[in-house]
Amino acid sequence: MELTEKIETINSQLVNLFGINTVNGLPMWRVVWSEDQFEKRAVTTTDNGIVLLQPVVKEFPKYRHYIREKYILERLVLIPESQQNELPVTKLSYEPIWTFMDAYGNYLPPSLPAAKFVIDSLYAAMGKKSLASYKDPDVDQPKERHLARVEKLESELFGNETSTGDALAYGTGIVVPRNYDTTKES
Repeated sequence: MELTEKIETINSQLVNLFGINTVNGLPMWRVVWSEDQFEKRAVTTTDNGIVLLQPVVKEFPKYRHYIREKYILERLVLIPESQQNELPVTKLSYEPIWTFMDAYGNYLPPSLPAAKFVIDSLYAAMGKKSLASYKDPDVDQPKERHLARVEKLESELFGNETSTGDALAYGTGIVVPRNYDTTKES
């Protein structure tokens, strides 16, 4: 997996841009490799299905069962009270916000501009920060370079979204089988 930027550099810049938790010093945002992340969860049964008298804490892979060999942008969040029984070790957790992959699930190398765009968009949607203060790094570059960069970012973030694809995804579209015969009478 090729990297265009070092993960340590990206994470350092995320700290500089978005800060740390002032209580424990953890970064508010970070980029991690999906295969390296584990979390401790309370379990009430053994692997064989035997019910335990008392819950025990076991370590499990965090993403490996559904995100394989990709970088993930995580945000440090407070665990809701309703889920603190599941994650009894801590009240804070890093949760996935964005996976660095294209619309087809293929690996994309992590980059600071993509991470910053996702974070700024999330904050803008939450009403915490406006994208109006976003400074385009290509502002002094030729228009063609600027448009190419925007098109590349849009492709990486949103893929091949169409109104037809959205309708099918939300269950409002109709699929006509390829072997549908229009000459038959009902």
